[in-house]
Amino acid sequence: MILDTSITNETYIEDCEVCCNPLEISLKFDNGELIFFETNSLEQ
Repeated sequence: MILDTSITNETYIEDCEVCCNPLEISLKFDNGELIFFETNSLEQ
């Protein structure tokens, strides 16, 4: 997974590369440093 440090606070949905189920991904950067990362399964 490639993360864009220019977006400081983001939540988005992406399909898992292994099982193809949707994942909700939340992340936060501060001065280019990842300070928060959380993933939740949205399995259907």
